[in-house]
Amino acid sequence: MSTEQPNNPLHGLTLESVLTQLVDHYSWSGLADRININCFKSDPSIKSSLKFLRKTLWAREKVEQLYITTFTQSK
Repeated sequence: MSTEQPNNPLHGLTLESVLTQLVDHYSWSGLADRININCFKSDPSIKSSLKFLRKTLWAREKVEQLYITTFTQSK
């Protein structure tokens, strides 16, 4: 059985790489403007944001959707 997921744009990406690319593209303040999450507004860091996103499904889904919209739908 194949483990490839050709229709999943997040396949093979870690949450850390998704978040890092979004921060590089938008900056922390740009992310906070697009997704209203305190970990993006108040003293943001990759480590603290990952900790929150791993525990909070709705926030992780918003970050993943922003990544898909930003980086994959334009291709």
